[in-house]
Amino acid sequence: MVYITRALVDVLLDLASDADPDRVTTGVSVTPAGDLENADAVPPETPVFTDFFLPDPGNPVNAVFGVDLTTPVRQAQGRFVSHPVRELEVTKRDDLAQVIFVAVPPWGTGQDSFGAFNRSGERQPLEIIDAQAPAESFSESESESKL
Repeated sequence: MVYITRALVDVLLDLASDADPDRVTTGVSVTPAGDLENADAVPPETPVFTDFFLPDPGNPVNAVFGVDLTTPVRQAQGRFVSHPVRELEVTKRDDLAQVIFVAVPPWGTGQDSFGAFNRSGERQPLEIIDAQAPAESFSESESESKL
């Protein structure tokens, strides 16, 4: 089972809709369910996709070689891709990851519009949960990184 927060799905679908008819691809990362608010139904150690990295459409290395050098690999456990004119599936043009979220028009959360796939392109069971990451200010994350 792949878990993702509703807030992240909403943001990703907005990115896809705003970019249409162009594709969007970006890294997505996880937070343990135990660190989230309102994720009581999910075991605490379960990874839940909660965050994304701003896409960089002007990256020529990514455009030519399909390699995103702007996001450290360790930080992105998954990818999001939009296919404005394709089927809901992983394609050879997609940046691969352990989990790939794919969205197609109409931009929504229905079975025919949004799905999770593994690196081989097989659809994975997906649950969208109404959990939130704890509020963290920039200064808090900055001080933690200095420890």
